Amino acid sequence: MGTISSRNTYREVPIIQVYAHQYVQFRKNISIAEAIGTFALVFAGCGAIIVNDLFGAQLGHTGISMVFGLIVMAMIYSIGNISGAHINPAVTLGFFFAGRIKKDEILPYISSQVFGAILAAGLLKLLFSTHDSLGATLPSGGIINAFVLEIILSFFLMFVILNVSTGHTEKGIMAGVAIGGTVALEALMGGPVSGASMNPARSIGPALVSGNLSTLWIYIIAPIIGTWLAHPTCRTVQGNECCHVNGSCDD
Repeated sequence: MGTISSRNTYREVPIIQVYAHQYVQFRKNISIAEAIGTFALVFAGCGAIIVNDLFGAQLGHTGISMVFGLIVMAMIYSIGNISGAHINPAVTLGFFFAGRIKKDEILPYISSQVFGAILAAGLLKLLFSTHDSLGATLPSGGIINAFVLEIILSFFLMFVILNVSTGHTEKGIMAGVAIGGTVALEALMGGPVSGASMNPARSIGPALVSGNLSTLWIYIIAPIIGTWLAHPTCRTVQGNECCHVNGSCDD
């Protein structure tokens, strides 16, 4: 009892060791999925900005917004069942604020997301070395306006995510459409003012590689505030259903 016997080696392996191996592999899969998902977001989204700037504005603001929304939707359907497709440190923290993930899960998620974003920005730099910003988010309507707008946009994004996700997992037939559509809609509205980041990793990658660091703090702090505000609002609307997977809120 409590062991698994291998017919090939006749060696008994403790069940706890098997479970530990599976757990480590699962966490590894989550990190890889988050890195790939965030890489795809930055590469496609910021790549669209760069291509639009360098090749006669063929995409336009609407086209760029749609690229961001579509890549988020595609990643939710691709990796939502593996990692939850957070692909955004503010969303990961938003799930933590809502009690849907544990504290020790935060660092692996965020480090993978930032790594993927930096890697994507580095590749864009390699492909389009003449572009100055590499699609970095820069405020056009003033620092205060950009800061407040990023809070509001991130709040609505997280509010939608909390209402359509299961636990901390963004999956399901309509979750990708709802979340990707929200990203596209908010990019259409907020893009000209703040860049509509709503995502610290999306801003950190291009900012570090291009050297546009002066206003990066806006896109790190504001989205986190916005996702923090989303939980109590969701709980007011949905009650306990907005909290843990089992529907219980800790006061």
